[in-house]
Amino acid sequence: MPFQLIKSEIVLQGRTFKIRRDLLKTPDGRETKYEIVDHGGSVILLPIDQNGNLLFVRQYRHAAGMDMLELPAGTREGDEPFEECAAREIREETGMAAGTLKRIGSFYLAPGYSTEYMGVFLATDLTHNPLQADDDEFLSVEKIPVQEALQMAERGELPDAKTLAALLIAKPYLKG
Repeated sequence: MPFQLIKSEIVLQGRTFKIRRDLLKTPDGRETKYEIVDHGGSVILLPIDQNGNLLFVRQYRHAAGMDMLELPAGTREGDEPFEECAAREIREETGMAAGTLKRIGSFYLAPGYSTEYMGVFLATDLTHNPLQADDDEFLSVEKIPVQEALQMAERGELPDAKTLAALLIAKPYLKG
């Protein structure tokens, strides 16, 4: 017998996600509650310039209390297709547009408590074509050679889970 949803209620409606509390019946008949971050999905990009560098962004992450070096990423707007979100986010975060966007994978960011599903895109043939960044984003772009980025991940120097997952998915596509 699978888990059975008894009821669901919205606890908080935020700007990019909501938190809901679900009451479930377990396979053995007990009842239990789960708090779930209900998220519309997002993208993460691996932008590679003509010199074989990955474009990373460094930004302050309040929950971690530090600046983090991450691959560019962003949240879908409503039912925006993942490909359109990727094309927009790369321009907002790096100032570059991708001549070629290739979806190479996807994953759940934290399925124990969140519905967020991320599409992973390889972005190449980059040209300067910026969009205005979100009002709450203060980013700096850093270029890192592909092999150096992979070594940084292996040494534990990139503590961002989505960046690590995207690098692992992209590894067969990366040269350098």
